[in-house]
Amino acid sequence: MRLVHLCGRTVMLHRYKHTTTTAQLSEKKMSRYFVDHRRVRLIAGSGGDGASTFHSEPRKEWGGPDGGNGGAGGDIIIKVDQQVKSLSSLAALYYGKKGEGGSSKNCYGRNGSPTYISVPIGTIVKEEGGIVVDLSQHGLLYTAAYGGAGGKGNRFFLSNENRAPMTATPGEKGQERVIQLEMLTVAHAGLVGFPNAGKSSLLRAISNARPVVAAYPFTTLNPHVGIVKYKDHEQVAVADIPGLIPGAHLNRGLGISFLRHIERCRILLYVLDMSLRNPCEQLQQLSFELEQYKPHLSHRPHAIVANKMDLPNTSENLKALRSHVHQRVIPISALTGDNTEELIIHLRQLYDSYPQSSSNSRLLSRKT
Repeated sequence: MRLVHLCGRTVMLHRYKHTTTTAQLSEKKMSRYFVDHRRVRLIAGSGGDGASTFHSEPRKEWGGPDGGNGGAGGDIIIKVDQQVKSLSSLAALYYGKKGEGGSSKNCYGRNGSPTYISVPIGTIVKEEGGIVVDLSQHGLLYTAAYGGAGGKGNRFFLSNENRAPMTATPGEKGQERVIQLEMLTVAHAGLVGFPNAGKSSLLRAISNARPVVAAYPFTTLNPHVGIVKYKDHEQVAVADIPGLIPGAHLNRGLGISFLRHIERCRILLYVLDMSLRNPCEQLQQLSFELEQYKPHLSHRPHAIVANKMDLPNTSENLKALRSHVHQRVIPISALTGDNTEELIIHLRQLYDSYPQSSSNSRLLSRKT
């Protein structure tokens, strides 16, 4: 703390207030740099030129050609890294390293070292609108642009008909491509709901994730993934998808930038704010937005989570909701943690009844 004099009075300022403001600004700054799609131009390295030289030493006047080949250009490789959480660090243009040229005494040039681009798990590579590869596992490598072949030295052209070739070829240019990288959140279940429905609080209550929680809409500006651990050591990943609004499929609000994150989720958890009237309309609007974005997306295994049951007048809204829907409704309070055990158990039941192979087959059918 420090003392200052204002209008003849001594005022004591606490340093922790400044620290809190700084932390909030840093968090906003970090969320601003979350990028889930990027257009990248790749130019792989060119091959080194071949050399045109002749061997020369005392008392050996006609040593013959000894020009070596050039080295191959460096490839550009995309690598999946689980430590990377966004595409914000990617540049718009990448150049591969050029191969070294050949030299005399039949010495070949060194190959250009590869250039690696680290991307998050769940990144897909597109070219001209079509999906090229799906990078969904840590450590996967994809050669996005191949380096050019090295040129041939004049030693390569030596033959019985031509004992003193002067020809040497230049290295080939590296492959050039323009690709689109798109990040899809890899999670088993996704929390779907309108802003301020309590999705972040629910994720904190059932998993090890610690997203920002505040009493205003659009607190979550990028997807968060938490892990729900069970006694048999099974782990289920749950993603907090940023809040949708009516017309999100038309790119309103956060728009389709985060609607596509729901595509990878095998299970949907509709989080409804029970403090508002007509919670059934919330469910219908959420289903409509998903269907407009992608048909049959709302038909995936799901559960209806009636949140904020600790607030007054929510019991009547719960009765009205249950009278209009046939699916199971799980009333909880993410703030107090009431009845979250029932949700965790039901989530495991949905997870076990919907095998991974089924989701993979649907994903492959979408690509083709």
